Amino acid sequence: MPHLYDLMLVLDPNAPEQSQNEVLRNVESMIQSGGSLVGHHDWGIRRLAYEIDHRPEAAYHLFQFETDDSSLLERVDHSLKIADGVLRFRIIRLKPGSKTKHAERGARSRLAPTSGHPRSKPASWPPLQ
Repeated sequence: MPHLYDLMLVLDPNAPEQSQNEVLRNVESMIQSGGSLVGHHDWGIRRLAYEIDHRPEAAYHLFQFETDDSSLLERVDHSLKIADGVLRFRIIRLKPGSKTKHAERGARSRLAPTSGHPRSKPASWPPLQ
């Protein structure tokens, strides 16, 4: 039975657009070769909680996919470790029934009003469970 995974990908916004697009195409291609892509959500450029390599912002992408092939996870991990322009990434196995929580929460957080302080949480965020 396939498991559901989230891949949060944080890219250097200063990297050439062609390089960023190549990383995204490669990730999609790898996922489709060993599983099924459930969704790809572009969360846009956001301020980082702390600077990574002297960069205050990064481009966030969330891939949601299903697979029962553990070698796919290893291939994606290896590829992203050596790819130019990738600041951070994390692959997380999700609990059954949690397909869209993260994607919806990310999309809402970009659009929700804040109290004005750059580090404040948007008022409409649901409580974390």
